[in-house]
Amino acid sequence: MTASHLPADHPVVRKGKVGVLLVNLGTPDAPDAKSVKRYLGEFLSDRRVVEIPTLLWQPILRGIILNTRPKKSAHAYQQVWSDEGSPLAAITAAQARGLQARLGDAAIVRHAMRYQNPAMGKELDALLEQGCERILVAPLYPQYSAATTASALDAMADWIKGRRRLPALRTLPPYHDDPAAIAALHADLARQIGALAFEPELLLLSFHGMPERTLHLGDPYHCHCRKTARLIGERFAQSHPALRVATSFQSRFGRAKWLEPATDAVLLEEARKGTRRVAIAAPGFSADCLETLEELAIRGRDDFLAAGGSDFAALSCLNAGEAGLDLIEALVRRELAGWI
Repeated sequence: MTASHLPADHPVVRKGKVGVLLVNLGTPDAPDAKSVKRYLGEFLSDRRVVEIPTLLWQPILRGIILNTRPKKSAHAYQQVWSDEGSPLAAITAAQARGLQARLGDAAIVRHAMRYQNPAMGKELDALLEQGCERILVAPLYPQYSAATTASALDAMADWIKGRRRLPALRTLPPYHDDPAAIAALHADLARQIGALAFEPELLLLSFHGMPERTLHLGDPYHCHCRKTARLIGERFAQSHPALRVATSFQSRFGRAKWLEPATDAVLLEEARKGTRRVAIAAPGFSADCLETLEELAIRGRDDFLAAGGSDFAALSCLNAGEAGLDLIEALVRRELAGWI
């Protein structure tokens, strides 16, 4: 039945549109203990994130962690919070706006967080209501991990199970070794290094850590991080032959053994060995967040300088800058091939 022959009382059905949903990890709604507790409760209850049996983990989470960690984490968030809110939320929103401007009428772009707001389910519903019959869900994680990429796809699957009318769906694969991603990271990091008031001896590429057992269980994350770092290092070997490039893993949590070497330990060891000038970057993050702005730029700097270093720079992620938007646009347009 065509639109012109629909009954007069037929509800309006929008259709024919293509949607893109940019997805990042998540953030509290405010930098206070109550909001952080709500965020951590959701995040740390995800079985993809903490792979401990629920009956063992939940009493620890509810009885200890959520009664101690939120206050400390809230203080950390307060140090990086801006008038636009959480840096991760603000930057991801800016990435969506920038991509929308570049795609124009070809697609409707929205953004979501895996945990807290804006929620993935609500944003997918909004795209449906706007007439999107084809939707690309794009987790902005360069390296695949079950705790990030797979968890975002879990949320998409949960949404699918609760809906009667569904669009055609595609998902953005990891892009850890994509030539466009490596070129963008190298060019942007080289630009930032060139603007520093000092010449770094070491460029430390810090990736978010994961328990080592995830590697042995088959998660490709460690291999993806190592390949990203190797490819970036090869570029710098050509453009900055005197610059050492090393790889580390940050954000250890709990007593389990995590991927090594640990970023905080590397910074201390480098200073003790006589390295005085360091630049640090986080090529596993598509947007600056607590882990880059507080853990690296504040605590990392303090640790390195206290151990004897003289100069330290935390380099920005690609964010919503020109290089970052060029990369997101290239990745998205490739995955939308045949749709737009």
